[in-house]
Amino acid sequence: MSTRAATLVGLAAVSVGAISQCLYNVDPGEAAIIFDKFVGVKSSVYGEGTHMRIPFIQDPVIFDIKSRPRSVPVTTGSKDLQTVNLTLRILFHPDPTLLPSIYTNIGQDYDERILPSIVDEVLKSVVAKYDASELITQRDSVSNSVADELTRRAETFGIYLDDISITHLTFGSDFARAVESKQVAQQEAERSRYYVEKAEFEKEAAIISAEGDAEAAKMLSVAFDKVGDSLIELRKMEAAEEIANNLASSRNVVYLPKDKGMLLNLPA
Repeated sequence: MSTRAATLVGLAAVSVGAISQCLYNVDPGEAAIIFDKFVGVKSSVYGEGTHMRIPFIQDPVIFDIKSRPRSVPVTTGSKDLQTVNLTLRILFHPDPTLLPSIYTNIGQDYDERILPSIVDEVLKSVVAKYDASELITQRDSVSNSVADELTRRAETFGIYLDDISITHLTFGSDFARAVESKQVAQQEAERSRYYVEKAEFEKEAAIISAEGDAEAAKMLSVAFDKVGDSLIELRKMEAAEEIANNLASSRNVVYLPKDKGMLLNLPA
């Protein structure tokens, strides 16, 4: 009885092993194709779940179809022959329906083979249309051009691009020195313009002041003609009153009687 039980257990184990060889799992976010040793890559694509295969004849090839990031650095030249260093970050995933073609024509490492090549090609083509300064001032336009062209090129290989962004943009040392020299020249121009505007303002202020003095003199002349010496006498009285007020408030002033003399202690 024990021998029969052992035999049954052995057969069950062999059966389980055989069945497990006939099954394979596809996890969420993945897709599988089948490579058949007799007919090659089959055209069917299998989504997540458990699927059947013929052991030793058919092998599943699993692809990650989730969006994945990749950064590609590129060094190229602008329209005005400046060296430009860019890094493009992309989110990509394969077209699940084209996985058999991708595997047959490119391989499972399609992203390593395709993305660096087409990113380099597109960036060089687009950047060559802009001057170095335009790459800064028209960055949105540059990004849109890169995204449109790169999306079109990637789709010819069965790759979808979910997001494209320029994360790094620098220029060569020659351009940096040129920018610094331009900034210095602009600052000098601004300083010169300030001095010119200041001189013009001072000139206008002097003219206005002179015109005011001339108008005041004219008004005084008219007043003298109308009142004669009365205005002068009035100004004298106002001045005498002001002097008297100042002397009255000073402690160092001594008043002497008008009709009496005062003996001064003078040395003989």
